Amino acid sequence: MIRTAAFASSLILMGACAAPSAGPHSEALPLAVASIEQVWVAEGFESPEGVAVAPDGAYLISNVVGEGSAKDGDGYISRLAPDGTVTERHWAAKLDAPKGMAVLDGDLYATDIDAVVSFDATTGKRLGKVQIQGAKFLNDATVWNGAVFVSDSGDAAIYRIEDGAAALWLQDERLAGVNGLLGDGDRMLVSTMTTGSLFSVTADGELTEIAAGMENADGIGLVPGGGYLVSSWPGQIHYVGEDGVVTTLFDEPVSQNDLTVIGNTVIVPNWRQNTVTMWKVRR
Repeated sequence: MIRTAAFASSLILMGACAAPSAGPHSEALPLAVASIEQVWVAEGFESPEGVAVAPDGAYLISNVVGEGSAKDGDGYISRLAPDGTVTERHWAAKLDAPKGMAVLDGDLYATDIDAVVSFDATTGKRLGKVQIQGAKFLNDATVWNGAVFVSDSGDAAIYRIEDGAAALWLQDERLAGVNGLLGDGDRMLVSTMTTGSLFSVTADGELTEIAAGMENADGIGLVPGGGYLVSSWPGQIHYVGEDGVVTTLFDEPVSQNDLTVIGNTVIVPNWRQNTVTMWKVRR
């Protein structure tokens, strides 16, 4: 079932919409804070957590089904049309507790507690499994520099998967509760739950904190024109400016999990509500 809506969420301050005139010593005008507008809510999922885009533009949604660390074989991936219609409730083989997902060269990679399972992103055929020794709670996934990277929220670690093998790429105490990952050119964007931080990380593993204080930060998306969206899974969606200033756009008791931005479309699974929400991001 799909619920549609056409309203703006968390209207931004008027002062944030109009940039002040540049003075003689100004280098750049500040960006206007983005806003989000809900488009539809799709229902009928089971603890949905992650999002990936299939080659044909459909949305793939991971369903944890119960506890995020339970090896029960009940988890699965659903296929969702761009208009919010569920076209396949159970797509591909079942998993334990799938969360983050990413597509590389036509293959879908899904984190599954302490392993990463791959599928043909078009047909759903299961292709393989990479067991990550020592992993405690694999969470998000992203593609960057020709490889798949996955976060381990239980061990402040990020692993790199390439050619069917996994290797520890980065481990740092500042990444405690690491969650969201997003490859972006010559850097990776990383969110953490412990300090609610958004980091930029170089290929050499150098961390720079962009912003902090976002409770249990989760998904990350790039906003057209500049800035970032970051979800906090307890129920918030934030806009983070290039200057690190955080503006909360949505704050209600609705789970905001692996927020994913595709163009000006924002897809967010809502774990506790068993729904998936589409938003549009605007300036």
